[in-house]
Amino acid sequence: MKKYLGFAIAAISLVLVSFSPLYSIDDVVAAMKTGNATQLSKYFDNRVDLSLPGKSDNYSKSQAEMILKDFFANNTVKNFVVKHKGEQNGSQFCIGLLQTKNGNFRTKFFMKQKGDQQVVQELGFEIME
Repeated sequence: MKKYLGFAIAAISLVLVSFSPLYSIDDVVAAMKTGNATQLSKYFDNRVDLSLPGKSDNYSKSQAEMILKDFFANNTVKNFVVKHKGEQNGSQFCIGLLQTKNGNFRTKFFMKQKGDQQVVQELGFEIME
């Protein structure tokens, strides 16, 4: 009996370890609060629509990370406040306020289900006057 119980526990553990991490909108919000482009890019799809003041295009994951590193270096993040978030048809979105030392940015991002996880497909920052 102990032999079967040990085998069952080992099998269940193997199954649980084999799952890839599931990303959520809260993970992206946490990364946004720190202004860490490397952490944020972990949640990007292979290509992401990135919109910044004076720059907007569809970039590869690595290109978007480099652009965000530059953006966060020039705009040190103090905080990110969620104003609204929601879900529709398995997709998630968030609208918030990115507070930086150089001013505030209205921020929005959109996540879509891809395989077994949510990935960021759109991310935009608009300077608030």
